[in-house]
Amino acid sequence: MPSLDELLEEARIAHGHLCAGQVLGVRMAMLGLRELGIHDPRGRDRKRIVTYVEIDRCATDAIGVVTGCRLGKRALKFRDWGKMAATFVDLESNRAIRIAARETSKDLARQLHPELDNKNAQQMLAYRELTDDQLFTKQWVEVEIGPQEMPGFKGERITCAVCGEGINYHREVVQDGRTLCQGCAGNSYYRPIGH
Repeated sequence: MPSLDELLEEARIAHGHLCAGQVLGVRMAMLGLRELGIHDPRGRDRKRIVTYVEIDRCATDAIGVVTGCRLGKRALKFRDWGKMAATFVDLESNRAIRIAARETSKDLARQLHPELDNKNAQQMLAYRELTDDQLFTKQWVEVEIGPQEMPGFKGERITCAVCGEGINYHREVVQDGRTLCQGCAGNSYYRPIGH
């Protein structure tokens, strides 16, 4: 696995800048992979890992860089829980570990670097220096990944009875005997305008 500095540089390029969240995400992913014994997640071990992230912030981009997990590969799963946490699943051994950032890490950063006025600068430096145990909690967990959630799954495609768009991965809804997409079933995040 590349060094912390090498991964931080890759994360900076992928994300567009380096910030405390990027440092935290890189460290979190490195710890998760190390705990699972996955040494080459972007190479020979790339089909072993699925990662669940719980926040849509900077750390998530860094976690994707380190693990090689991507939404488009169906290996990165997003659960909108608003927590600085991720669960790393080894598909080969069926082991999983959830790692969460400790709230105390921000206070530790201030204590460690009071000479810095900027909290992001304090955190960026401290998050490189603090131990894994100071930064994170670890919990071994079970994650049941159904066949339709697996990377590479190819299921049937169903057509929405209202809009005619295709629906993959059993995400359809049946209402009044009709097969609908989430949007036509009233679960849309958007609202059409005009005709």
